[in-house]
Amino acid sequence: MEVVLKQEDYNGKLSDFGLARDGPTGDQSYVSTRIMGTYGYAAPEYMSSGHLNARSDVYSFGVVLLEILTGKQALDDNRPAKEESLVEWARPYFASKRKVLKIVDARLETQYLPEEAVRLASIAVQCLSLEPKARPTMEQVVRALQQLQDNLGKPTKTDPDKDAKKDRFKTGSKLPERRSK
Repeated sequence: MEVVLKQEDYNGKLSDFGLARDGPTGDQSYVSTRIMGTYGYAAPEYMSSGHLNARSDVYSFGVVLLEILTGKQALDDNRPAKEESLVEWARPYFASKRKVLKIVDARLETQYLPEEAVRLASIAVQCLSLEPKARPTMEQVVRALQQLQDNLGKPTKTDPDKDAKKDRFKTGSKLPERRSK
């Protein structure tokens, strides 16, 4: 079953909220469930313990962002063993901006700026943190994606191809914090 359905205008619609209905309620931080769901999207801590929480969903969304960035499916039996998972296949490319640009879907050709792809990858990497507490909230993810959308097509002062010595991909940069109301 597909988790993201694409409409005619290329807008995505999320589906398959089976696990979300079983999530924690009230003041619970997690709920223990029988492990189910789509392998490739499920957070590692959920797969190992059955504990489901909001950060588990953030991990799953990170997989969706990675699918968008690479044009590849979350699982692919045609990739070498231990790389069948898109996340595991992509992890070595997260080491630098230059490497990240190598995994961008070639079908996008020149329809994006490199720094946009790097920023999207940065958001995805934070969502895919192996440590649940290190993942952003969905509110932070939405805010970061809105900022990315607001700046589409506007070149920034950073150049992903410049200065190879400073080419460490920044995964530790924080997403925007919640604004006070």
